[in-house]
Amino acid sequence: MKLLNFNIIKLTLALISGIGIAHYFNINSRIAWPLTLVLILIVAVYWFKIKNTIHRHPFFGILIYLCFICIGINTYNLKDEKQHPEHYTNLNLGPELHRIELQISERLKPDIYNTKYIARVIGFDDVKSQGRLLINVSKDSSMASIGIDDKIIAITSLEDIQKPLNPHQFDYSNYLQLRHVYGQLYLNAGNYRVIDTSKQTIYGYSDSIRFTINHKLIEAGFKDDVLSIINALLLGQRQNIDKSIYNNYVNSGTIHILAVSGLHVGILLWILNFIFRPLLFIKYGRIIRPLIIVLLLWCFAIIAGLSPSVTRAVTMFSVISIAMHFKRPTNIYNTLFISAFIILLFKPRFLFEVGFQLSYLAVFGIVSIQPLIYKLWKPKFCIIDKLWQIYTVTIAAQIGVLPISQFYFHQFPGLFFVSNLVVIPFLSLILGFGLLIIILALLNWLTPRVVETYSTIIEVLNDFIAWIAQYEEFLFRDIPFTLFEVLLTYLIISAFVQTIHTKAVKWVSICLIGTITFQVSSITKKFLNKDEALIIFNKSRHTLIGQKSNSRLVLHHNLDVEKRNIDNTISNYMIGEEISEIVENRIQNVYQFDNYRILVIDSIGLYKNISFRPDYILLINSPKLNLNRLMDSINPKVIIADASNYKSHIYRWQKACQNKNIPFHYTNEKGAFILK
Repeated sequence: MKLLNFNIIKLTLALISGIGIAHYFNINSRIAWPLTLVLILIVAVYWFKIKNTIHRHPFFGILIYLCFICIGINTYNLKDEKQHPEHYTNLNLGPELHRIELQISERLKPDIYNTKYIARVIGFDDVKSQGRLLINVSKDSSMASIGIDDKIIAITSLEDIQKPLNPHQFDYSNYLQLRHVYGQLYLNAGNYRVIDTSKQTIYGYSDSIRFTINHKLIEAGFKDDVLSIINALLLGQRQNIDKSIYNNYVNSGTIHILAVSGLHVGILLWILNFIFRPLLFIKYGRIIRPLIIVLLLWCFAIIAGLSPSVTRAVTMFSVISIAMHFKRPTNIYNTLFISAFIILLFKPRFLFEVGFQLSYLAVFGIVSIQPLIYKLWKPKFCIIDKLWQIYTVTIAAQIGVLPISQFYFHQFPGLFFVSNLVVIPFLSLILGFGLLIIILALLNWLTPRVVETYSTIIEVLNDFIAWIAQYEEFLFRDIPFTLFEVLLTYLIISAFVQTIHTKAVKWVSICLIGTITFQVSSITKKFLNKDEALIIFNKSRHTLIGQKSNSRLVLHHNLDVEKRNIDNTISNYMIGEEISEIVENRIQNVYQFDNYRILVIDSIGLYKNISFRPDYILLINSPKLNLNRLMDSINPKVIIADASNYKSHIYRWQKACQNKNIPFHYTNEKGAFILK
């Protein structure tokens, strides 16, 4: 049976097309709604005329797909919170202080200085409002930790979420906009207070349950590192994982197990099917069993905080569970697209989340590629066969996500097949045993021996992950991969799978054409990468200056070895610009680019008696100088200051340049200064 013969697949692809059109082309609802109504009316009239011979009229199918494209556009617009008149972005709020009433809805991973939350706006200056904000609460604040559903009143100013300040840097503001967050607040003990701590939403109650579970686990004797892994694997909360442990999971290719997703829900479904198998032997057991399992899956999703990954996984497995238990004739692709259709109908912006894309592509890889790999070898012994199944599932899932993960993360863990071969069976043990641990903890039945045993299991897992991660030579970093290459790779993979299934010449041709096109694209990129640029990067407390010539970068900086090794500013630029060679040097006093000269003035502040007239002045390390006198004597085109300068100096220089009518570029506000 051909894949695209399933109507739900075609309708889901039409819905996805509509969501994409609305997102990238900003289609107005005033256009989309009337068009949808007209199409529905045409479809209704057309159907009544041809309902007995509908299979002979392909134009009717085209009308249906156009309807669902319009539904996708309207769904996206309906869920766009900014289009509501009461949204805070429509209130023309100024930079002054505002009295803001908020309700905390989500806890995020903290940074060095702040704990972070997503909050729902209730009112601005006693005016009823709505929307979501990023909340940064200073860790120096003496206030107690804020809980989900807590209502607070803050007296502060609304700030924009900063755009990327360096080329090819991760756009955090765009990431938050996909979650309907368009502004942020900075809070400390002096400008906010909690006015209500009662739980009012399902997210608040789930947070309260997680707090109770954690309290019981701490009382039972679980330590911080083990507790953080329990929270990640069983409760969907990974905000408190130690950074070194987290990096070990990333470098070993097993980070996916720390986000509750399809793998966890699939294992949980297998456990529940086993536990409730006796129900099949009672009257109406085939009805009761799937209903109980689906109910428990959603209870697990609620306790895990209804994160996007667990929500889509539980939705998908709920459909699979019901179809499986009622023995409905279904195709796994059909089931996957039904779950995607339901999710995107209610959460259209999930389409653009990395997690959504990775989870579905992994499952598609497993269902389409794993059977082909598994057929290559048929082990005779049961244990070896189970290990071979796990291995083939890991390989298939990795093939499914490899192109898109290269596009987003630009690295490939070469030992993923070793780590996953051990970790996935470990995960089944940890999840099954962990659920029992939580139940026993809530009942106060946990014994020190049980706590010690479970802690040892998790510590052994962490030690194994750390051992795999230490082989950095097998971790391939900074791999440039474009969206065009992603699409080409998936075309090649799909054509290859179809070739094995159908043995048709056309799929062999498509596979070869895709491979040749990929090679031509790679070669072309190298020839097209012939430009020059001088970049003054934004780096807090340091200076980074890059001179790009084709695929070669000469980097001048004052970073120490440790900070240089962990710095992402340069690695992001190298990936984005496909730099193949880098040379590092000390900061110079003068730079020449094309016909322009850039004079660098550092903390010493020397600039007199120079034999040339610079076009640009770069101020670094807070030089003590009279900027007015400098501008009078040199009259530069632009004054540039990077993030190594004190802010008190910046404000004074900005005012001086404004008085002299000379442009002032501060990298910490305007981003990297680039000459091309």
